[in-house]
Amino acid sequence: MIAIIADDHPLFRIALSQACAAILGKDALLLQAQTMAQIWPLLRQHPDTHFIFLDLKMPGSDGFTGLTALRTEYPDVPVVMVSAEEDPVIIKQALALGAAAYIPKSAPLELLSEAINAVTNGDTWLPPEMADDVKNARVLIDNDFAQRLEQLTPQQFRVLKMIADGLLNKQIAYEMNVQETTIKQHVSAILRKLNVNNRTLAGILFEKLKLPEQME
Repeated sequence: MIAIIADDHPLFRIALSQACAAILGKDALLLQAQTMAQIWPLLRQHPDTHFIFLDLKMPGSDGFTGLTALRTEYPDVPVVMVSAEEDPVIIKQALALGAAAYIPKSAPLELLSEAINAVTNGDTWLPPEMADDVKNARVLIDNDFAQRLEQLTPQQFRVLKMIADGLLNKQIAYEMNVQETTIKQHVSAILRKLNVNNRTLAGILFEKLKLPEQME
């Protein structure tokens, strides 16, 4: 079994790796990443990865942007959110955007084992004692936008992120090493799929994936 543990705190990565080794067994291959940028080459080298344990807040992942990028690029690899954030609103949104499980960093080892077993069986998981609060929590991102976001290809998602960062088509083409006409085609497809009229509105929608300031 292969798992990627992505967190920018070295001590927590080590602790989670040790916990996963105890649960998954000595034959498990446990890889580590401290930024989103480090996850991609690991996935390319190990496309048969069974889990990604992803921190909500780490370099290259602002709020739900990392989760959404992974779900777009590797939809068959379950993403387990592991975070110190225990707000039911955040947990509800992570699950709605495709997280297979949400594990608070305060959770004991037996709950981690329970979550891994659930995800292995194709189920979603969250702490049982939080189920009602999560169910009744308000919605941060409406389902319509979430569904439209799922229609984007990995390349289109990357273009959307750079649009939100304020890059022009020429700059995006340079970053992706493609022709500017290709980017224009991507932008047209993005606007159509998100049902917006211009790139500014598309960028504003992408910003919804970031955590509200009062939750950071």
